[in-house]
Amino acid sequence: MYRTIEDFTADWRQETKSTLKIFRTLTDASLGQRVTPEGRSLGFLAWHITLSLGEMCSRCGLGVTTPGEDAPMPGNAKEIAAQYLTAAKSIADEVQKQWTDATLEEEVEMYGEKWKRGFALASLVRHQTHHRGQMTVLMRQAGLVVPGVYGPAREEWARFGMPAVK
Repeated sequence: MYRTIEDFTADWRQETKSTLKIFRTLTDASLGQRVTPEGRSLGFLAWHITLSLGEMCSRCGLGVTTPGEDAPMPGNAKEIAAQYLTAAKSIADEVQKQWTDATLEEEVEMYGEKWKRGFALASLVRHQTHHRGQMTVLMRQAGLVVPGVYGPAREEWARFGMPAVK
């Protein structure tokens, strides 16, 4: 749970960069990649992350710039990344303008429960991270090189002159 606006915004900046690394690696052809025919596609997951920024934040009382909840997924990866970036920047701006450290302790109705706003922001970050992890599996299946997020990816170890950890 976040207890200060500064802690959230610093973390959010880093998480936004990490998500953009993943999104900017996607290709238009990779958006349809699925594990199974009935599974979620790589494009669906990227778009779900993007739309959930507005959905979750609106429940907390923030007016975030995002496409509507039912907006159709764009057909190209660059547009998804651009829409994500707009929404992610909007969240940081809105939190800094509208909230104080004290408002992070206030409770809001979230999915039939009462959550502190600081917990809701932490849940937003975890939700995004969870789906980014799912995306990396689909990216490998689609033949994309997965960028490192919290450390080097397999292909990045060579740049450090080291073999990939097995």
